[in-house]
Amino acid sequence: MRKIVFAEHLTFPDSVQDLQTFRDWVKADVFPEKARASYLDGEFWVDLPMERAAHNLCKTAITTVLCAIVDATSGTKFSDGMLLSNISVGLSTQPDFMYIAEGSMEAGVATLLRGDDSLEVVGSPDMTLEVVSPTSVDKDTVQLRRLYWEAGVKEYWLVDSRPASFSFDILRTGPSKFMATRKQQGWIKSRVFGREFRLTKTMTKLGISSFKLHVR
Repeated sequence: MRKIVFAEHLTFPDSVQDLQTFRDWVKADVFPEKARASYLDGEFWVDLPMERAAHNLCKTAITTVLCAIVDATSGTKFSDGMLLSNISVGLSTQPDFMYIAEGSMEAGVATLLRGDDSLEVVGSPDMTLEVVSPTSVDKDTVQLRRLYWEAGVKEYWLVDSRPASFSFDILRTGPSKFMATRKQQGWIKSRVFGREFRLTKTMTKLGISSFKLHVR
């Protein structure tokens, strides 16, 4: 088994060898606070705990809008820090955001085994979001793109906030992989939320990126 480690301060215990032992470890009290680790089909990944300004600002702009939309429905939302595990595809990670429709929760497609005390969503959320950072390019655009599809996630929102490669895509599940939803003058239709979205980026006078998620 190959371990890919980006954060020197996080050491994997010898007992962590597979998906189950990984899940036990990250949910235990001894797991380092604020550490971000993933198990992706046999590989361990560690993300840097702190985020660049553009990444954080972009994620905040998107999740603020999505939280307001979900609050008007009967669905459930989880922001950064909640573990998502799908046993059948060997996935355990912390999405930047995920949404579960009420019907999916009732049908057991995605579950919280311990209710409010849960540290983990088990199964398949309707939507996940990942904002690409310099250390997560392969994880977000290759590994998670495949694993989220295999896990049955209906929409994967993939955003790149980096200055040279800014992009926003809503990937829909297809017969054999995720397919990018066609843009109409920058607008992208989400079937999960039943709305169209457009993400824009401008620069402030201080040279700081400003992101806005438009909805119609």
